[in-house]
Amino acid sequence: MKYLFDILKNEPDYARMLKAVGSGRLPLAASGMSWVHKALITACLVTHTGKKAAVVTPDEQSATALAADLEGFGLTVLQFTSRDYNTERVTGRSKEYEHKRIDTLSRVLDGGFNVLIIPADAAVQYTLPPEILAQNTITVNSTDSIDVSVFCERLENAGYTRCELCEGVGQFAVRGGIIDIFATGNDYPVRIELWGDEVDSISFFDIASQRRFESADSVKIYPANELPFKSDTLAEKLEKYLGSAKKLGDEARDFIEKDIEFLKSGLPVSPDLYIPFLYEKPATVFDYVKNCLTVVCESSGINERLKSIFSLEKEDITALLESGKLCPKSAKMRLNFTELYSHFENALYFENFPRTAYELEIKELITFNFKRSSAWSGDINVLTEDISYITHIKGIAVILAGEPKAARVLTHELCDRGINALFVENPDSLATGSVYVTSGGLSCGFEIPMCKLCIITHRHIASEGRLVRRRHKDGKQINSLDELTRGDYVVHASHGIGIFDGINRITNGSVTKDYIKIKYAGSDILYVPVTQLDLVSKYIGAATENGIKLNKLGGGEWQKTRARVKSAVRNMAKQLTELYAKRMSTKGYAFGPDTDLQSGFESRFEYEETEDQLRCINEIKRDMQREVPMDRLLCGDVGFGKTEVALRAAFKCVTEGKQCALLVPTTVLASQHYNTVIRRFGDMPLTVKLLNRFVSKREQQKTVAGLKSGRVDMVIGTHRLISKDIVFKNIGLVIIDEEQRFGVAQKERLKELYPFVDILTLSATPIPRTLNMAMSGLRDMSSIDEAPPDRHPVQTYVLEQNDGILAEAISKELRRGGQVYYLHNRVESIVNRAAKLKQMLPHARIGIAHGKMGEDELSDVWQKLLEHEIDVLVCTTIIETGVDMPNVNTLIVEDADRMGLSQLHQLRGRVGRSPRRAYAYFCFKKGRELSEVAAKRLEAIRQFTEFGSGFKIAMRDLEIRGAGSILGGEQHGNMEAVGYDMYLKLLADAINEQKGIESHEDLSCTVDLNISAHIPEKYITSLPARLGIYRRIADIRDDSDAADVIDELCDRFGEPPKSVMGLIEISLLRSRAAAVGITEITGTPSSTVLHTVKIDMQIAAKLSDEFKNAFTLSSSGEPAYIIKLTGGIKPQDVVSRLSKIL
Repeated sequence: MKYLFDILKNEPDYARMLKAVGSGRLPLAASGMSWVHKALITACLVTHTGKKAAVVTPDEQSATALAADLEGFGLTVLQFTSRDYNTERVTGRSKEYEHKRIDTLSRVLDGGFNVLIIPADAAVQYTLPPEILAQNTITVNSTDSIDVSVFCERLENAGYTRCELCEGVGQFAVRGGIIDIFATGNDYPVRIELWGDEVDSISFFDIASQRRFESADSVKIYPANELPFKSDTLAEKLEKYLGSAKKLGDEARDFIEKDIEFLKSGLPVSPDLYIPFLYEKPATVFDYVKNCLTVVCESSGINERLKSIFSLEKEDITALLESGKLCPKSAKMRLNFTELYSHFENALYFENFPRTAYELEIKELITFNFKRSSAWSGDINVLTEDISYITHIKGIAVILAGEPKAARVLTHELCDRGINALFVENPDSLATGSVYVTSGGLSCGFEIPMCKLCIITHRHIASEGRLVRRRHKDGKQINSLDELTRGDYVVHASHGIGIFDGINRITNGSVTKDYIKIKYAGSDILYVPVTQLDLVSKYIGAATENGIKLNKLGGGEWQKTRARVKSAVRNMAKQLTELYAKRMSTKGYAFGPDTDLQSGFESRFEYEETEDQLRCINEIKRDMQREVPMDRLLCGDVGFGKTEVALRAAFKCVTEGKQCALLVPTTVLASQHYNTVIRRFGDMPLTVKLLNRFVSKREQQKTVAGLKSGRVDMVIGTHRLISKDIVFKNIGLVIIDEEQRFGVAQKERLKELYPFVDILTLSATPIPRTLNMAMSGLRDMSSIDEAPPDRHPVQTYVLEQNDGILAEAISKELRRGGQVYYLHNRVESIVNRAAKLKQMLPHARIGIAHGKMGEDELSDVWQKLLEHEIDVLVCTTIIETGVDMPNVNTLIVEDADRMGLSQLHQLRGRVGRSPRRAYAYFCFKKGRELSEVAAKRLEAIRQFTEFGSGFKIAMRDLEIRGAGSILGGEQHGNMEAVGYDMYLKLLADAINEQKGIESHEDLSCTVDLNISAHIPEKYITSLPARLGIYRRIADIRDDSDAADVIDELCDRFGEPPKSVMGLIEISLLRSRAAAVGITEITGTPSSTVLHTVKIDMQIAAKLSDEFKNAFTLSSSGEPAYIIKLTGGIKPQDVVSRLSKIL
């Protein structure tokens, strides 16, 4: 916006400010500035002085708003966020905010910014000094040499954790000459491949597939902890302190001794308790911005905010000192007022209203006479009035119209109305008396009277100017065996459900082979050659720990179960096929293509749509534009933007003169959707009504009459909408939210009422891509898998149940005016738990919600929560399908070790839905002896919390639940009987059968030859990773699959050894042999025998040509081709030659 900055140079008050800055007449105070003016003046100062700026704001919300406007003015902006000090011994905690801070400080050191915005609470917090950050930052170039052991030690000192598989921020893995690191500040992990000690290549790779997709010349690895330290150094300092601190209390001494013990044994401690021991002089963010302009926005607001923080912290520090968790040397954890204001001696104070006195002596006072105007709503008449005023006084009007396309359309509209508007993409200079339309957007418009300049903005463009890296999507499905560990349940296609008991390696002479050991009912054991691992999948189904029944080997029970499920699936596929065929032959209403009105409505959405949202919108519109009635299911996690997708369909419907009905399961949800629709439709001439029990009888009667006469365009309501008195004049679309919460009878009634109407169903549970593909052509499904950008991370802790910590967490939330979900998942004791919380927190208003309450009773609870009549809601997992509550920003989950990752992930998604920071506490019972399953689950939760790893397990579990809700109760039972993967295979086969596609399920071949075919542990050390690769190899069907596996092996683990190549050749041979009717290939010391259903003379001829005299046909009863191992022929040679000719 150079044109704007050039014009402002001539504004007298700004010129005076610029002169004061140049001559050093600071501190300076300027008033009459709203937030958009603060952004404008800051942008001008940065441009005209050539300096960078550090801007201090009262809180994070004002920082985010200011950052958006500064980006709107074309600047590169960084935000330094605050973090929570960790003063408790917790098992694990999330580090997103810590990583954000490190990333920001690193970018400040590198100089890649114009403005750094610092909320007040972040400004006073201690952090690592710039020289320590520089020391702990590792740069790797493609021409470097690396000593792996020294490099790993540097990573560990910088706070990185070594693991088998790198899939979360702050982790690294080493496999031979390959080092994987997920560095802070990067969207993707990086893979460094070595040739000896030399760096051979640097590439980014995808977490899900672990495959590389983009090369790099160098990579910077910033610390993973904000306070990196060496355990032995800190332990020495603490021991020295204990020796010299004579007046230290017993509790504090015990606490420090325990931490010294932890440090020596490599266990984690909280460095926040020992900042003065880590660095001689703790630093703040101001140590990073010494040569920047300092701007202080709303200083009285900053003072109030800090007074509140210091007052609360004083209480906390007193309690920590009394309990011995904090020693006197560490009691000062932030800058005080005097220290903070010492950094403001050369600052510019930007105020909305003038202050009577300042903390420092102000050398220059300036009052700006700028005006602020609201963002333009879209009404063209209002816009022409504003423009006529500015052109009348021979001024300049600049309209920021959002996207370039919208700016061009608006220019044409204004010209049609006789206004001589010009569209200019990047105006350099502006002529007086002109109207310019350009792209861009700000939070609001403004006027500079002295320059006769008026800026009118359509709306603020979210994330404008930010680099958004799209996540790399890999089409392959994650294999269930990748996560398999000993003791997990598995399903063998022929023998049923057993327990995985590891890999057994059997060596016979010079030949080594690997077998999967599976335990069955009784003492039955099955050894499966790794080449047949495509017959084995992890059992995913029942959630109970001991409710899975094992099959017996050789019994007919598994075959009966499989046949029963196959029959049920076949019936379902038949019903679906018939329903789909019936719908395709029905004629409905075909909507027209999108209009300008539709485009305008969509452009007013204040956020950037995700790729998934755009794809789903297009799929729904395509359905609406066909004559066949739509019946589409839209799935997506809570908060992924399903409502916006549905509203675009609703708008398309009502603007074509049709009526739309939105059916929801609860009264509160109906009210929330109603408010959203009213806000989104804005000043459009459309009539939207609400029908639920909160609406008066009289109002309901008017709405019913309006639907019948056609005066009501859209109605939102509960099951009241399917009452007999509801008649629509011209209904075009029915949207059903949370379909699974309506009964079968209600759904049938809907289909009877609206047989020719488009129906869009929304579900909050994501569905598996595999299920979507299997059902394609039978049920139309769209899925939103991508979270919207700029969702704030939830600060998460994993800890032993401690009522003191939890009471403090609740109090902290209530003090800032928020609300709390307290999850106690046992209905029989929920009242007692609520009473105990009331004792601990007498001033808190506590409510209860669980699944055994009636719909009306639950609706009342949600309403009270929404209206802030409840502070803490003690509830069961019912909140998973609850209402969106932006003010609930703390979640406490008891007995988290009893829940799966997917459930915890979804529960955590219920908070963090507002600009305010959210907290989640996952608790497990103190002193309880955890079962092996629960301990494993707790470790997974800790990893998930700390690194974000294990996300694919969470999503997979979630998808299974989604599959269950889509397929219905009966099919869910069938899925649990055979496991998800097997169920999916049977479903795909049944659907293919209905479509007339031939199934090849019975074509399989086993190979048992005297060839070394295994993956050495030295090559792949991690058992789950080894199993995953075994399964990938067993799934090879052709040369392209084999090439892909070899490519993956080279990519992830380096050059594959001979025994692995042997496995790949055997797998390829299995597939080719099965295709020509060979069922088994066995080997003896003197021959290789190919058993077949019947002799094929063409195959026999090929074998005879290849092996000459060494080939014969079986003379015994069973048909087989025999190859004698004579004339130096080895089993390995036979495999290679057979693969080529079959």
